[in-house]
Amino acid sequence: MKDTVQVPLYRLAHGRTGDKGDRANISVIAWNPTLWPVLVEQITEAAVAERFAHRRPTTVKRYLLPELQAMNFVLDHVLDGGVNDALNLDTHGKALAFWLLDLPVNVPVELLPHLAGPAPSAS
Repeated sequence: MKDTVQVPLYRLAHGRTGDKGDRANISVIAWNPTLWPVLVEQITEAAVAERFAHRRPTTVKRYLLPELQAMNFVLDHVLDGGVNDALNLDTHGKALAFWLLDLPVNVPVELLPHLAGPAPSAS
């Protein structure tokens, strides 16, 4: 097994969100094409559904865009009814990308030079 280091997803990718009614979409875009295989392997529908379990999505669907080294997730019923129906402070879903980008990812040590941000601290 390869040596890995666990880092938050934001070290590998950035994200964008959108919403329509009670549906949110979250795009995850690799900072570097070299990191794309790690994203495809670990940022799965199941991983995202687990990350958002507290929001109780009814479905999570992943769409891969390999030529862009990006993926888009569509999460149904995560916005408490949407902008017009919810008392939730973030009914637009804009903060959902930030929650996803904090997801821990195991990165092979040989890929560490391709990460964005500061090097992991020694613990």
